[in-house]
Amino acid sequence: MATSKESIDRGAASPGNVQKSGQPAKRGFAAMDQNQQREIASKGGQAAHQKGTAHEFDSEEARRAGQKGGEAVSRNRAHMADIGRKGGESRQSAQRAAAAAAKGNRQGEKEG
Repeated sequence: MATSKESIDRGAASPGNVQKSGQPAKRGFAAMDQNQQREIASKGGQAAHQKGTAHEFDSEEARRAGQKGGEAVSRNRAHMADIGRKGGESRQSAQRAAAAAAKGNRQGEKEG
């Protein structure tokens, strides 16, 4: 006789629980459309706030979270080099545009 764990394991692998794409069939919350999911989640959040157990970020906690994310991103040197290059290109093009505008103004003054 199979234990209940074995029968559950076999049930999860049975063809009846697998879609044509090879993915397990969505059930329960995952099977609902997004609007229903949001509505239910919203009610849960409202209840947590009313009960006083909801978590709210303060500015210090948000600052630490942002710093942590920045540290993680800055470990990728290639990514940081790309960011710096784009910033330099943007600044260079802005300086060229400003120089061209200033040059155009000077020429206009000479004609007038």
